[in-house]
Amino acid sequence: MTKRILLAAVLLLLVVSGFSRTTAQEMPPPVATFSILGYDPETGEVGGAAQSRVFTRTGVLTADAYAGVVATQAIVDVSYGPKGIALLKQGLTPDAIIKAIWESDPDPVPDRWTKQGRQFAVINLKGETATFTGPKATTWAGGKQGKYCTAQGNILAGPAVVENMVKAFEETKGHLSLRFMAALEAGQKAGGDTRGMQAASMVVVKKGEGVWLNNDTVLRFQVDDQENPFKELRRIVENWNAIRAKNGARAVKPGPQNE
Repeated sequence: MTKRILLAAVLLLLVVSGFSRTTAQEMPPPVATFSILGYDPETGEVGGAAQSRVFTRTGVLTADAYAGVVATQAIVDVSYGPKGIALLKQGLTPDAIIKAIWESDPDPVPDRWTKQGRQFAVINLKGETATFTGPKATTWAGGKQGKYCTAQGNILAGPAVVENMVKAFEETKGHLSLRFMAALEAGQKAGGDTRGMQAASMVVVKKGEGVWLNNDTVLRFQVDDQENPFKELRRIVENWNAIRAKNGARAVKPGPQNE
């Protein structure tokens, strides 16, 4: 019995020690990011695109063809993505999801990675959106909602970045990927990230509309560590659309994805 108690005490000490190191570790510096989430009512596709001054964009966009898309950026807690998707599946509105996630955030590293600086956005399968920017997000930080879209960013040149993104998305014709590309380029033209460019990503989903069987991902593109990621992402998007047109665009049923 004594040996068991001693072993349990050692294990507890190791767990606590590991937790202390994890919570006390040096957090990375904030990075500038802007993103757009959007929905196409004619096809039922939903997705998002992002650009950031950081090596990889895998933590920003979380997409689910049975729920919608969540973007989480700024003082990032990547758990916001799957939490948002889970709440979308429960039927909560984007506004309610924003409130529920942020208020339940325990703010585990308030001195160096406070929840007061987080920024995230949600879009559902009806194109309804919500966006949130914490009061301590690095300026300029904010968002703008449009028709079936929402744009948000931090450490930006100014509000014109997100305003131009929404305008470009609403005015651009063609596939959702082309509208996202136009929005990202418009945001960069307005000044974009004040720290510069490095990586960009894009995702579009719809139930059963991916390539091959049992795939809901229409497309997922990622460009890392580029002096101008927009140039490469534009090339990929245009080639994808050209091949899609040549092969005969797969019929996409109109209407909401959750029908």
